[in-house]
Amino acid sequence: MILLLAAILPSLGSAPPEGAIRLQTPGVQYRMNEASATRSPWIDANGWRILRKSGARYYYDVPATASALAAAEAFVYGALATIITDAAGVASFNRMLDFLRGIPDRDLPAMANIGMIDDGSDQTGELMNLLSRRNLLYRIVTAPDPQLVNVRLGSNEFPKEDAANPAALAQRIRSKVTDEKRLLRIYGSEVVVARVIGNRDRIRIHLLNYASRPVVGLRVRVLGDYPHGSVAAYDKPEVKLQEHESRDGATEFTVPEMNAYAVIDLSK
Repeated sequence: MILLLAAILPSLGSAPPEGAIRLQTPGVQYRMNEASATRSPWIDANGWRILRKSGARYYYDVPATASALAAAEAFVYGALATIITDAAGVASFNRMLDFLRGIPDRDLPAMANIGMIDDGSDQTGELMNLLSRRNLLYRIVTAPDPQLVNVRLGSNEFPKEDAANPAALAQRIRSKVTDEKRLLRIYGSEVVVARVIGNRDRIRIHLLNYASRPVVGLRVRVLGDYPHGSVAAYDKPEVKLQEHESRDGATEFTVPEMNAYAVIDLSK
């Protein structure tokens, strides 16, 4: 089944709606890398949770610094979500809501390289989380899709014990997709998560920046020739796509700067 994603706007609230599922505060934690002296970003993102229960009601209880990002994340994944925040967070939320209202609706199917057969287990959830953070695009399916690299933990190809090392498993799935056939690749940031919807004629790329500071010089590559493109970036109305080129069956462009959220529309 291919889901069409219609726009759903988040709302403000003072208390969790009855029966709503709490989502974690979106953002980035920096942890020491065991292999080096550098700190690696760990993204706290909720997209995989929302996709897992797409019809559920959700809420965020977040500080002001995360209210705009929470609103954008809920919008990108089509979640019916309530945002609970403080007075400063209400102002940030309202600015993001004004921005989201200005984005034209695009009722297009989610694009993916990977078909996730979800057994509801924590191991599969963690794998989905990791694939999302590495921008390995997947779609939850109930049966194998011949057009996708299908993953089901417990199968002969992906035995349960592989889930003990989700990073290695995600890398193996990436190798099966191959970088040449990946629908989307992002260069220049480890803190941006993408969601892609579209068809052969046009696509929309949602970009969520989970860091607390702007991302500069983000390079994006998508499979397919899309010579026409535009960008809308939250709090950056002057931003335009740079170095936009379409050749050899792929399209690349640079987003010179973005804050919490940007949306790119490409067409033939």
